[in-house]
Amino acid sequence: MGYHPGTEDDGVYLTAVKSDLNPALYPHDSDFFRLQLQATLFDRWIAGFVRFTHIPLAGTELLFQFASIFVILAACWSIARTFFEDERVQWAGVALVAAMLTLPVSGTAVYLADQHLHPRNMATALVLLAVSRILRDKRWQAVPFLLVSFVLHPIMALLGISFCFFLTMALLEPVHAWLRSLRDALASVIPLGWIFESPTPSWHRALETRTYMFLYRWTWYEWLGAIGPLVLFWLLWRVALKHGEAKLARFGLAVFAYGVVHQAASMLVTGSPALVRLMPMQPMRFLHLVYLFMVLIGGCLIGRYFLKASALRWAAFLIITCFGMYASQRVLFAASPHLEFPGTRSSNPWLESFEWIRNNTPRDAYFALNPKYLEAPGEDYHSFRALADRSQLADEVKDTAVVTQVPELASDWEKQIDAASKWQNFDLADFQRLKRDFGVDWALVSYPAPQGLDCRWHNQKLSVCRIP
Repeated sequence: MGYHPGTEDDGVYLTAVKSDLNPALYPHDSDFFRLQLQATLFDRWIAGFVRFTHIPLAGTELLFQFASIFVILAACWSIARTFFEDERVQWAGVALVAAMLTLPVSGTAVYLADQHLHPRNMATALVLLAVSRILRDKRWQAVPFLLVSFVLHPIMALLGISFCFFLTMALLEPVHAWLRSLRDALASVIPLGWIFESPTPSWHRALETRTYMFLYRWTWYEWLGAIGPLVLFWLLWRVALKHGEAKLARFGLAVFAYGVVHQAASMLVTGSPALVRLMPMQPMRFLHLVYLFMVLIGGCLIGRYFLKASALRWAAFLIITCFGMYASQRVLFAASPHLEFPGTRSSNPWLESFEWIRNNTPRDAYFALNPKYLEAPGEDYHSFRALADRSQLADEVKDTAVVTQVPELASDWEKQIDAASKWQNFDLADFQRLKRDFGVDWALVSYPAPQGLDCRWHNQKLSVCRIP
């Protein structure tokens, strides 16, 4: 799986935790991470844990990441035990989930679990615990898990609550009565007024960069990745019912019905211009749970019908799945250590520059850097804010996703990325223009640096310079 703190979404979450612990950090443009976290207590909980235990933040992140993965796997084991008596079958399902944690979910830009501490990892663990409680007919025990998941990651929790509703109905009622109650529930939904507000052109520009949100622009294989799992669960329902495995059949029906309803809702939202404000809710991310259950049940069925008690088959199964996912991770993070544990040094020149900046520049330093730096060769999507602990002008990769969630940031974001849009051709006058217009006083640039900048440090790839 790998471990890469400060990458991708952790550019928002880790930055917010550091800001909670030290409010003197990030005096500029902090809205690019603060506003998105208004609906979650994640950053405050992590910061509170650090203050209470005095465990360093890097160690706390690793601890919670490990705990999240442990609970995800434990909950998967509990779910598998509900359907299959053979322990080998149960562990085959858990083993496949463990190997496939970084499986991309079709067209949604998410994995089953992230390679860094993410509130979605924690919320997923809690949702799976809730599902395991419902399957064991202890439905009220699911409620606290779902409530806690909601304050950590509202979107993931709402999808979990939705699935738990479908699962409960599938286990309690005949199908025809369940479908009637679902129809009545959907008819009672009244959209809120904000949904129909007209977003600004700047917000639309940011939204256009997130192509995975536009369902009707998906490729054929992304559609296959969305529809295929639902067909498989429909087959599971029919086959399990035929073989007298009633609970497994009901579970397959619940996943199938959950997927069909959410697929229809997603097509409505992404196909209607009047509902464009709902697109940042990323309705197709309902597939996250579908994929988790597909991997879990698929692993169990592989264990039942193929692996059985053969040590050779088990070895081949584990080697192929684990090595395949490991290889894909090394391609994705080719210039970084596979496990970026606390206290380890990296030879990645970007991370070297972030470390020097963190240790040698003022806390109120305000940096300009390539707005597409996250996509630079060898950068591996490491966040400047999260790892250098300094303010920066908006970027055109991660901050764009934040803007789609928080439309009021769109105007500032557009001004800043437009001001730095021709970064590759910048000279001293361009840097001084950024300083005059936005107040930036430092720059992270390629080595050798443009003439006229007051450069304080460099490695083979990057220079850290003051703007005179």
